[in-house]
Amino acid sequence: MALASDLDEPHDSVREPVLSIRGVSKGFGAVRALTDIDLDVYPGEVVALVGDNGAGKSTLVKILAGVHPADSGVITFNGAQVSIPSPTESRELGIATVFQDLALCDNLDVVANLFLGRERGGFMVDEELMEQQAWELLRQLSAKIPSVRIAVASLSGGQRQTVAIARSLIGEPRVVILDEPTAALGVAQTAEVLNLIERLRERGLGVILISHNMADVQAVADRVVVLRLGRNNGVFRTSDVSYEDIVAAITGATDNPVSSRSAAQSSEKDAE
Repeated sequence: MALASDLDEPHDSVREPVLSIRGVSKGFGAVRALTDIDLDVYPGEVVALVGDNGAGKSTLVKILAGVHPADSGVITFNGAQVSIPSPTESRELGIATVFQDLALCDNLDVVANLFLGRERGGFMVDEELMEQQAWELLRQLSAKIPSVRIAVASLSGGQRQTVAIARSLIGEPRVVILDEPTAALGVAQTAEVLNLIERLRERGLGVILISHNMADVQAVADRVVVLRLGRNNGVFRTSDVSYEDIVAAITGATDNPVSSRSAAQSSEKDAE
């Protein structure tokens, strides 16, 4: 087993991460949700963010989505230090987040959901233009949608996930965050969503995949970032790590240089 942080990444030496997080911490009263979190996401890369319930995954996603402000730490996007005070700022910056509930309007068709709040045509909505752009975007993603004029309520779980991801791409983001995109999906629908994630990577986007499904993680992720109790507990190349190694890092069954360093720092602070 090899930690990505301990290995030389050839592409990392010639490319800058599109998103970089250093020392991000967040607390809610006496509860420390995140402590000194580091994370890099490169263009054309899928990074799986994994951890047990309460590990801090959702809090980190909400910080990047502009829902919660970080208490401390530095966030760099496209090489510049940024702050993300609101969801609007996050979207304008180039970060698109697809939460697990998808936030789709079941009674509206695919076109209306894609362009809700961003309708084309000014004072007179151009339905024909929006329909044309909807089909173009879905074709680029190799999406399997029977019609863009069908109500979202009539779509399968995988197709609904496709619509939510396609909607996130309307603003030309550089990073897409997917929160449990295959949860409660069947085998065929899961395969459809995983294919969609690969299309995002091929488009040169950085993808952060939050998932509890290790089979999905190993199928599409380039690297795996493990959070445990609000701290980094390992960064692994997917090709070099086994299912058991990832689970061991999630549960704390094994030590690695990252977790050992975090434990030592905690001991020093307690001693003070």
